[in-house]
Amino acid sequence: MTDMLIRGGTVIDGTGAKGYAADVRIARGRIAEIGAHLAPAPGEEVVDAGGCYVTPGFIESHTHYDATMWWQPDLDPLPGNGATTVILGNCGFSAAPLSKEKAAQLEMIKIFSFFEDIPLKPFLQHVPWDWEKWSEYKASMARNISLPANYSAFVGHIALRLATMGVEAWDRAATAPEIARMAELLDDALAAGALGMSDNLHDHDGDDRAIPTLLADDAEFEALFAVMERYPGTTYQVIIDTFMRKTGPESLERLGRLLKGRAIRIQVAGGIPTLHFQRDILPKLQETMARLKAEGVDIWPGYAHVSPTSTLSLVKSLIFAQSNDYVWHEVVLAETHEEKARLLADPDWRARARESWDAKAWPHSPMNNPQDLFLLDSENGAGPVGGTLKEFADARGLHRSDAMAQWILENGTKSTVHMAPFPKDEDLTVDLMLDPKTVGNISDAGAHLQMLCGGGENILLFTQYVKDGRLTLEQAIHVKTGKLANFFGLHDTGEIKVGRRADIAVFDLDEIAYRNMEKRFDVPDGEGGTTWRFTRPPAPMRLTLVNGVKTFDGSAYTGARPGEYLVPTAAANNATALEAAE
Repeated sequence: MTDMLIRGGTVIDGTGAKGYAADVRIARGRIAEIGAHLAPAPGEEVVDAGGCYVTPGFIESHTHYDATMWWQPDLDPLPGNGATTVILGNCGFSAAPLSKEKAAQLEMIKIFSFFEDIPLKPFLQHVPWDWEKWSEYKASMARNISLPANYSAFVGHIALRLATMGVEAWDRAATAPEIARMAELLDDALAAGALGMSDNLHDHDGDDRAIPTLLADDAEFEALFAVMERYPGTTYQVIIDTFMRKTGPESLERLGRLLKGRAIRIQVAGGIPTLHFQRDILPKLQETMARLKAEGVDIWPGYAHVSPTSTLSLVKSLIFAQSNDYVWHEVVLAETHEEKARLLADPDWRARARESWDAKAWPHSPMNNPQDLFLLDSENGAGPVGGTLKEFADARGLHRSDAMAQWILENGTKSTVHMAPFPKDEDLTVDLMLDPKTVGNISDAGAHLQMLCGGGENILLFTQYVKDGRLTLEQAIHVKTGKLANFFGLHDTGEIKVGRRADIAVFDLDEIAYRNMEKRFDVPDGEGGTTWRFTRPPAPMRLTLVNGVKTFDGSAYTGARPGEYLVPTAAANNATALEAAE
């Protein structure tokens, strides 16, 4: 750790306040002084920030690095894009608590692997699984892993159910003793510094089974919420279905009924949907959200500023299954590329696939929008490359499903087909950014590796919304720094203030860009080789600091991993009070 003076920049402090010229002194990993024309101290490294902005490091508010951080601890490309804190354990998915039963352990791993599009075998080879309780998991992370970003995490409701009920969590409601055990496990996590509990009222798996938390009855929720109320400042994070079966309005009504009168903060991912195909459920969700706020429910919609994209890959993808197309999902499940090719060429499979796309896949799914599916990534270069699936189907006189099967056969089963971003209501997106009670910068970073989710998407706030005049730079910085830090109770970061952690990004707005995606073969496949993911090159930042340590030096990741687990302020205060009482 080197003491440092960042001179000559414009400080944007993360509060939303107007930027101002100032130098920032860093000592022992903290912001020690802010002022004009500060003189260098002996032994201090001086960084010239002339023409640059000096801001808090960016918070990735919704990630799934819970698994991938164990085998990709550099968190590429986050350091080069100014990220200094990542939030783990979202959507009900967390690596702890863990059942003693091997079958239930594997079930939890398979759930994570399927829903987050992450290869299964690396989970088994690279993650130690040397815990049962969440508190033991937190200790294992501190003992076994180091990261270039600070991190904090939720405990997942899915993990609570599987740790308590085993594989029966898929099949039924919990008994009273099982609910009591879940409450004990949640209490352990919150006492150890978990951000709160995350939940999933959205998903079905690759066999069309409802996720275990969709089987939880009101008694289970009431017991878990009662535990959360004992830990003021913790958050209930939940994803509802506004994308597939569109049950989100009903789920929001139920949660509002269960949470009314409780002192619990709730973050609803997708609570105010912004995509055009979601307009049919938007008014009801807006009405319910407004009513719950008026009734005193501390409810915050979560949103993404990046429209979802779908990459149709046969290697590892949940897109087909979550589009209600379980016939093409059979090809994803096929274990070898030879078997995948055999299925694609089989006349009987092709007939079933056509029927699936015509009669079962959701109308808004990639399958039913071939004009928006682009043939961009050929394994062998056979082509055609660059056109749409519709153009290829029309040229060959084929059904769109047959056309995609044929193009992949000719171009190789490692080829991918890319959907254009879903059309999005940009005015509503900006309204959500400016709303003081919303959670932004949601990206799913660390998951969906072959769909290009997450890392680097935060740069769009600058290259699109700021440069287009929809947001000021101060507003954009606030969206992904101070606003998020205060929401999560991470009051030791997120703002440029004396005494805060030196989590800092320095950048020239004219130098950063939303870089084109790259295909990298650096994901272990569990068989001694690698598979691929899409990522983006750095923006780049001139400098990224985490706890006063350089993680990005203007051109490359430094290799430093100074990240620490951040305990929310409320949890730290609770622990201090408990220690004093004892």
